[in-house]
Amino acid sequence: MLIVQKFGGTSVGDLDRIQNVANRVSETKKNGNDVVVVVSAMSGETNKLIAYAEHFSKTPEKAEIDMLLSSGERVTASLLAIALTAMGHDAISMTGRRAGIVTDNSHTKARIEVINPAAMNSALKEGKIIVVAGFQGISLDGNVTTLGRGGSDLSAVAIAGAIGADLCEIYTDVSGIYTTDPRIEPKARKLNSISYDEMLELSSLGAKVLHSRSVELAKKLNVNLVTRTSFSNEEGTLITKEENIMEKPLVSGIALDKNQARVSLMGVKDRPGIASDIFTKLANKNVNIDMIIQNKAHDDEANIDFTVPVTDLNDAKEIVDMFIKSGEVKDASFNEKICKVSIVGVGMKSHTGVAAKAFSTMAAENININMISTSEIKVSMVIDEKYAELAVRSLHNAYELDK
Repeated sequence: MLIVQKFGGTSVGDLDRIQNVANRVSETKKNGNDVVVVVSAMSGETNKLIAYAEHFSKTPEKAEIDMLLSSGERVTASLLAIALTAMGHDAISMTGRRAGIVTDNSHTKARIEVINPAAMNSALKEGKIIVVAGFQGISLDGNVTTLGRGGSDLSAVAIAGAIGADLCEIYTDVSGIYTTDPRIEPKARKLNSISYDEMLELSSLGAKVLHSRSVELAKKLNVNLVTRTSFSNEEGTLITKEENIMEKPLVSGIALDKNQARVSLMGVKDRPGIASDIFTKLANKNVNIDMIIQNKAHDDEANIDFTVPVTDLNDAKEIVDMFIKSGEVKDASFNEKICKVSIVGVGMKSHTGVAAKAFSTMAAENININMISTSEIKVSMVIDEKYAELAVRSLHNAYELDK
């Protein structure tokens, strides 16, 4: 088999952990597999480098930040290659550039345009173990770029697709995908498998194990993903096509997102195009809108409620203030003490009553639902933040996810 293995910052956090990773990679190679390893910077390294930059400037050039931050992954890659060579393996480290990862020109949040795997394929033919510095590439105009949040996972998935790997293993400090956060519900159960679409929903709704960009790319490139822990030999969770999963559970998981704020606009002038104007200006400010509710009030006015990430709230307030000053919105309120709890499962497609059970569960706990959003495989509810963990545990129990 041809396997891509990605190890995150905690997995390579110090020299002993890098040796542990080397032992695991060595075992995979000895079992007759070809291996490409993708590594993150050692935990804490990226923050340290950012602090160094901010010592000189609070607004450093993004191109220089990319040059600086890309060094963290290169250090890990070379150390792991040295460790593997010392164990008797033929190992080679590669930067994103040498691995053929070409991106657009968006510094600090570049998107991969194409991967030229020629150098990797050549090294694999020679039987080498390749260790690639994740999170980085080379722009179309020849500058070092970084891929933003979840960038090393993205590197691994893109490489797996480019070289036609049989499997892409994402090693983290957790042992797989759980039915919900085990810190909230100790009875949470690890899933053996989950579909791309379910994982995409869970990632976008607050589950932190995998970034949605990497899952989206895995689906597009048809890469079988496994997420597992680097600290034991425990089996992980396979993320694959829906048709590869034998039993499709009614609900696979429950996600909680506390990084939510509610924006309520009162007395919005009810004219054609007003919603377009408001949301276009928010989009131009890169404010990420999630749920939207609009209802007709009276006297040719409407009320519009929507949710945004807490991190985008100040930008949203700026735009809302513009519309209040123009007289097209009478008033607005903002609530950061909310959260979004969601149930996700491909089984919803073929079963009725899933949403009704969620709503009745909330009612039984006297939890008021402020907003509701649904899709073919998810139901999301905005509730007061103080009920967040109670809601998760109650829903987990209602759908019997511990069984």
